[in-house]
Amino acid sequence: MNSTKYLWLDGEFVPWAEGKIHVHTDAVLWGANVFEGLRGYWNEERQEMYVFRLADHLARLRDSMKMMFMSCPYSLDAIHSAALALVRKNGFREDIHCRITAYFGSAQVGAAPTEIPVGVFIQGGALPSKPHLKTGISCCVSSWTRISDRNSPPRIKAGANYQNSRLAHFHARNDGYDTAILLNEWGKVSEAPTACIFAVRDGTAFTPSVTSGILESITRATLIELFRNELGVPVFERDIDRTELYIADEVFLCGTGMEITPVISVDRHQVRDGVPGSITKRIQTAYFDLVRGCNQRYSSWLTSVYAR
Repeated sequence: MNSTKYLWLDGEFVPWAEGKIHVHTDAVLWGANVFEGLRGYWNEERQEMYVFRLADHLARLRDSMKMMFMSCPYSLDAIHSAALALVRKNGFREDIHCRITAYFGSAQVGAAPTEIPVGVFIQGGALPSKPHLKTGISCCVSSWTRISDRNSPPRIKAGANYQNSRLAHFHARNDGYDTAILLNEWGKVSEAPTACIFAVRDGTAFTPSVTSGILESITRATLIELFRNELGVPVFERDIDRTELYIADEVFLCGTGMEITPVISVDRHQVRDGVPGSITKRIQTAYFDLVRGCNQRYSSWLTSVYAR
């Protein structure tokens, strides 16, 4: 993030190098934080930055804080304004990724959640799309099981939950794959680290339901709408067996950071021809037209940064 000059920390803009919280916070000691990652897309022709579905990300942040009994000192409107102001203050004119984090501060042992102070920081920087959006990636089905609503609910976008994803991802990388796909406690496909999953078979798209141990992904919800309204492709939310991925015509991952990434092999089984499929390419085009402000039907999902 070399282009980043400032971040927002507990109500103030501070230089990047000075963005610090104390080591004796629950956030540092226990990973006690919730967060949202969001994207801003630069439209060169219009000289405008569009932040994608900011209100929806903040609503999910609110829900995560509620489930963690966090009493945030800032309203969602204040965080909304701070996020946009931070982009302007840094003068970003390229595709970016921002993270809004609410964290528990220092507390006495045994303190009730409502007795622990809560802080918020916002950070961001340049993040161009990765080359693998065109070439695709290889995945394995992980030996690690996805966390569930019965132990560490994935519906809460909490920093600590991502240790499950890190274990699966690092194991996959050490075994020569790009990333992993996790199964849930019932042995059905759940999601990948930091991304949801879609498969296509016989012209129909399908994706695990929100009760399959997935994060309730905003990108996933967006693609479901695009499939139905823009591509005319049937899409269903249902259980998916591991072996369905082996014989699928197309597989791809999606998420704020992952965007729409084709999967060209699963457990060394080549997906179709081993290249991104036609429906994956079409949904990529529809998605990027939307987030860059080229499809006016979804303008309500975009927040302009520099418009006065």
